[in-house]
Amino acid sequence: MKYHILTLFPEMIESGLNTSILGRAKAAGYIDFEAVNIRDYTENKHNRVDDYTYGGGAGMLMQAQPVYDCCEAVQSRIESDGRKRSRVVFVTPRGYTFNQSMAEDLAKEEDIIILCGHYEGIDERVLEEVVTDYISIGDFVLTGGELPAMVLVDCISRLVPGVLSNSESSEIESFSNGLLEYPQYSRPEEWHGKKVPEVLLSGHHANIEKWRLEQSLEQTKRFRPDLYDDYMEKNPPVTKKRKK
Repeated sequence: MKYHILTLFPEMIESGLNTSILGRAKAAGYIDFEAVNIRDYTENKHNRVDDYTYGGGAGMLMQAQPVYDCCEAVQSRIESDGRKRSRVVFVTPRGYTFNQSMAEDLAKEEDIIILCGHYEGIDERVLEEVVTDYISIGDFVLTGGELPAMVLVDCISRLVPGVLSNSESSEIESFSNGLLEYPQYSRPEEWHGKKVPEVLLSGHHANIEKWRLEQSLEQTKRFRPDLYDDYMEKNPPVTKKRKK
């Protein structure tokens, strides 16, 4: 899996992704990423990539030409290596809200191009030309697409084989089964007068799994009732028939 992140601030991407689990995964060859500077592809003699918007309004807009040429240059490199053209993800508030299912879909790709907007956004005409997926990480506005891009890379990479040291880690976390994750505890057994639930000390695996499911349901009902209702609709409780 290789990520190609098109941005005006490559140093932001590089410093954010070359650390911790993602940095180790890159060093081990499980994933790779490059931050491609859109500014390198401008034809403007002053190295500008933005201009005023037609129709007026505050702020500047990223122009179509440097974005298009940058994206096509990356696509050409991908194809020259014998791989198919990449999907191009544009991170934008108007996109579909990112979720685990979308991450699982994107994790199947060999390459992903992520386009980061800035200023007031990007000329609509180039978006129509190159973008295949419009994705939002939530109903709020940020100063640029770099942070959302890193969120996508982090989430998707966890699903790439070899990235996580424990093969079960990505299977038991929040949203993997439609529920939030259950509470977890470590040593000591008592801290600030609060004890680890007895069932977790019992060694009885069936009871532990039952407790964890109950806790996941409780956490989901409390914090994400929308997910809880959806889960209960898909997994209605089994009622035992009474004997006559």
